[in-house]
Amino acid sequence: MSRRMRQLASHLFAVSLAVLLAAPAAVSAQTGGPGFLFRRPAVQLGLRWGYSVAHAGSGIYSYVTDSLTLNKSDFNAFMIGGQLAFRITDRLDGAVDFAYAGATRPSEERYWVDNNNLPIQQKTTFSRIPLTFRLKWYLMPQGQSISRFAWIPAEWAPYVGMGAGVMWYTFRQSGDFVDWQTLNVFTDRFESSGNAPTLNVFAGADVSLNKNFVLTGEARYDWASARMGQDFIGFDKIDLSGVQLSLGIGARF
Repeated sequence: MSRRMRQLASHLFAVSLAVLLAAPAAVSAQTGGPGFLFRRPAVQLGLRWGYSVAHAGSGIYSYVTDSLTLNKSDFNAFMIGGQLAFRITDRLDGAVDFAYAGATRPSEERYWVDNNNLPIQQKTTFSRIPLTFRLKWYLMPQGQSISRFAWIPAEWAPYVGMGAGVMWYTFRQSGDFVDWQTLNVFTDRFESSGNAPTLNVFAGADVSLNKNFVLTGEARYDWASARMGQDFIGFDKIDLSGVQLSLGIGARF
């Protein structure tokens, strides 16, 4: 993700957080409550953004953080995603969810310099794209029917859930490196990419802004790992697990 995109995501995240904190007071201040709908919404379409914290628990991360000026926190990244949710029962929703988190970090060899006493530099890119089907269980009703023809959304509705699907990933390094056997400096590009099954659990809450729009805050943990490509012989699997913290806005239909 470019610096401009990271700055935009950061600004959106800050604005969303401010709106989320102000939302309960704004909803309570409405003289007529959160509003009436002529029918219970069947679909919710949302966009969310936030931060993805990589677990970074496999050998490849230990290797690159030891030999290069990288830390495990360098594999964290801003994320953006979307969700299409549909009602199954009064408290159970199904949803199709996707997200993208990725970053490119510069680094140098920790222990070596080149023949001109200059740093040996490279870049590392790490990205993850999970696509999952999720079940969301609401701990309280999402709203209340007051007749056959009117429905009032709840001011807020907490939920928990789990999901499963597939995660695509890319791990790429390009630049100059040291051959530890000959100590020669060479330029190259190494890449491993593919996909793997993924599972996640999550918890969050929907806060009604009005009868049609809702803010959502969510914490989620993904489990996934995948075999690395031929460019990384000697490393078995790459850990793709991690935490997502996000805020989003959705529209009810």
